[in-house]
Amino acid sequence: MTAVRSTTPLLLGIDLGTTAIKAGLFDLAGRSLGQARTRYPTDRPSPGRVEQDPAAWWRSIETVVGEVARLAGTAQVAAIGICSQVNTHVLVDSEGRPLLPAIVWQDQRAVRVAAEIDGAIDEGARDRIWGSPTHVDGSSPLARIAWCSREHPEVLDRTRWVLSPKDFCNTRLTGEVASDPATAIGLVDAAGSYLPGVLALVPGASDLLPPLRPMASVLGQARLALGPVQPGAPVVVATMDAWGSRYGSGVVASGQGMEVAGTSEILGLLSDRPGGAEGVVTFPPIDGRWFHAGPTQAGGDALRWWASLHGAGVEDVLAEAGHAPPGADGLVFLPHLMGERAPVWDAALRGAFVGLSADHGRAHLARAVLEGVACSARHLLEALEEAAGRPCAALRASGGGAESDLWCQMKADLLGRPLERMAVPSSGVLGAAILAGIGAGLLEDLDAAADRLTVVERRFEPDPAAHERYRELYQCYRALQRDLGPTYRALARFRDGAPAGPRGG
Repeated sequence: MTAVRSTTPLLLGIDLGTTAIKAGLFDLAGRSLGQARTRYPTDRPSPGRVEQDPAAWWRSIETVVGEVARLAGTAQVAAIGICSQVNTHVLVDSEGRPLLPAIVWQDQRAVRVAAEIDGAIDEGARDRIWGSPTHVDGSSPLARIAWCSREHPEVLDRTRWVLSPKDFCNTRLTGEVASDPATAIGLVDAAGSYLPGVLALVPGASDLLPPLRPMASVLGQARLALGPVQPGAPVVVATMDAWGSRYGSGVVASGQGMEVAGTSEILGLLSDRPGGAEGVVTFPPIDGRWFHAGPTQAGGDALRWWASLHGAGVEDVLAEAGHAPPGADGLVFLPHLMGERAPVWDAALRGAFVGLSADHGRAHLARAVLEGVACSARHLLEALEEAAGRPCAALRASGGGAESDLWCQMKADLLGRPLERMAVPSSGVLGAAILAGIGAGLLEDLDAAADRLTVVERRFEPDPAAHERYRELYQCYRALQRDLGPTYRALARFRDGAPAGPRGG
């Protein structure tokens, strides 16, 4: 790759995902000068617990930034932005040192505590606090602070901040502590300030959450070298993965939507009305437009799980799935391997293959896994369109799962919406770089920059016949999701170690 002149301002974007860290270096026209990614481990020490080592985040960032600089032929950076997974939390002391492994968004240790907090809120109080039917779930920082207070009070006594992954890395990089309103999901009002009534639900929470600043504002200058990148570059506060991907996908007009096919499925839809719907997040408006979004619990993670069971690579599973017909000859997969988030928010749901017969082979099951994830995306899209009060014109797709032509076409067919695959696969990386450029004063208006710097690589049109065939499959998926709820709750007692009930004679 040709080295650029040292006088060219370059923007470094970093996306700290659930399974991998991605980085990219871009010029002010959005041209990619180098992209790199590396995976890091996720620990599952016991059922329902999912953890990561914050030190591994930092080591991985140094690795990918070093590779990007090598590809670009330069380590000179004008501004830095980091976006990250959200509802993953790390408790740090006053020096920014982690006190526990980071609790990942998939982790369910605080589910019961969350149910207690949420159950104590009557509907009238809920309306006064949030102005909408918002609920506290197990991934909320409030629930995790309350859990830590019960299980590790000595740790909470030493805790100064509860930080998201990007805020932890920003603090290490600059020495400054702040977050942005979008990352504080469910905790802020329309002006982007913490809601006192929400923080009061858990005593002491207000002292542990970081101050809030606009996502494109400069947090501080890098005081540490980041791989080969030397100290001095401005670092912006940046934001959560969904908002980073919104800008990195060029979603700036009402009716535009996005789909990020990562560890989970993240969908978002922009509208010119406030709206709202049960189970999805409607963010405070910016410039008269509302962003409605939500994450499922398992997207690519379901594919990873299936591949790991057979010691196969993800590419092998995708190729295998291509040998089975749409509908997998009457097989449905529910991808709720660790519960489900948007739009149902039910930690008790679990996965299932339904309709298995002796005629089914591995190709059928592989295809069913992909179709099950696509069904979860359709369920979420329906809720987003209800919230927005309008249909989604098209979904701009990014993430590792979008690299599969098979899966993109399958989703277009099942959703009944065109899927536009972005030229930069890691939309969060580009979005973080755009925010860095805005904060450093190198780019113009945020929406204009996002529109100008993003490019669609390929458009997948839904096939009407396939869409009609998938309509019935989706109805089966939804019926099973509803009807199996009591069974999942009964089976949960086996996981909890409690007796399942009286045995038959």
